[in-house]
Amino acid sequence: MTIAIFAAAKPSIGYAQEGVRFFLERLRPLGKVELRYVKDGSSKDVSARLLAASEGWLRIAMDERGECWTTRVFERKVRDWQLHSVKRVAFLIGAADGHTEDLRRESGHVLSLSAMTMQHELALVVLLEQIYRVQTLLAGSPYHRD
Repeated sequence: MTIAIFAAAKPSIGYAQEGVRFFLERLRPLGKVELRYVKDGSSKDVSARLLAASEGWLRIAMDERGECWTTRVFERKVRDWQLHSVKRVAFLIGAADGHTEDLRRESGHVLSLSAMTMQHELALVVLLEQIYRVQTLLAGSPYHRD
């Protein structure tokens, strides 16, 4: 299974750039995880670009109004996707103004990393860490502690 994050614009803040590099490097031996960027812009334009880029993928819209999964729930979802031969899962991170209703409706899940609104560059780093955490659980690594 390929996991991809489709995000609006590359991070420009130093901590986010470093966090992205750090977790992508750690994820490399654990599975196929890709990071793809679309051009930034208005919520409508970015949502349209994210929908076009993720056509044919199981879409997970990252939005503070979404479901809040625990890490173990996230792990169970990934196991279930693998069991049902889901080949491509795309996490969609919008720009500063978030996603359109159309994008949320076209997504298989709407997922929140926190009940608080989060700056999209920070959301990218947090999401990468959670994907890394789930991949280590799947691999039997002791990284995660309950």
